[in-house]
Amino acid sequence: MSLRALYDLPAPAKLNMFLHVVGRRADGYHLLQSPFVMIDWADVLHLEVRDDGRLQRHDLGPALPADDLCLRAARALQSASGSTAGADIHIHKHVPWGAGLGGGSSDAATTLLALNRLWGLNWPRARLAQIGLQLGADVPFFVGGQNAFVEGIGERLRPMAWPEGRYAVVKPAAALPTKEIFAHPLLRRDTEAGIVEGSSEEAGSSGLPASWVQRFVEGYGHNDLQPPAEDRCPEVAQAASWLAARYGNSRMTGSGSAVFSRVGTEVQPGVDDPAAGFENLPPSWVGRMCRSLVQHPLAGWAG
Repeated sequence: MSLRALYDLPAPAKLNMFLHVVGRRADGYHLLQSPFVMIDWADVLHLEVRDDGRLQRHDLGPALPADDLCLRAARALQSASGSTAGADIHIHKHVPWGAGLGGGSSDAATTLLALNRLWGLNWPRARLAQIGLQLGADVPFFVGGQNAFVEGIGERLRPMAWPEGRYAVVKPAAALPTKEIFAHPLLRRDTEAGIVEGSSEEAGSSGLPASWVQRFVEGYGHNDLQPPAEDRCPEVAQAASWLAARYGNSRMTGSGSAVFSRVGTEVQPGVDDPAAGFENLPPSWVGRMCRSLVQHPLAGWAG
């Protein structure tokens, strides 16, 4: 184990371009269909090997819960692998929590990818994703490294080539607990499942057909979790209206409370200011102009 530390590792957030709840399993887990797209709003992690087997997290920004997904991911990997090594996990939190942006799940995925290297495990991506699924439905997506059409409870991923684009993202002050939104009486659980069809030539070996991706880019679908979220938190509806008035469209991501708008598909590197246009947000709201990512910055870290 010669590698002792890894620094400045990104954990990007994601947007759900739509989110349909198409059923529910007997164990209570909801079945979903959703295109997940990574954006350049990211947390930053630094990890260092410990020889005493202990796992410790150090917050470089806002304080996180005592037992967050990073520590749970590290414990799960340590237990499954039998590794006697430990780690110091330093995290600078930028992505707001309770937003539906997948920040905690992304942190867990980056932790798994980094410790896989630091501890010399060299596990394949699929094996890391299995551990990730035990932690949360979004973790396998971030471990997978590609934008994807996600189905089931988050374990079925079809890679898709999402075009680079710009998205205005607003997070109201309120944070929404995911469990409460999924348990809300207004949640629709019977949206008709879409059957994605296309030729193998168009789709590639395992990807999503380009014709379907284009439909998604143009605003296909809706978010079944948005009505419950707006009922639970009126700020979600206010944020959606704020963005729609400026960009002509808006949609909540994940279980909220963050809302986004499609701004355009053309990206001009070095020109866009992430903070531009958000000067008049209500107090305690956060806004950022984001760009979609072609793939996870650590996509090549596992086979």
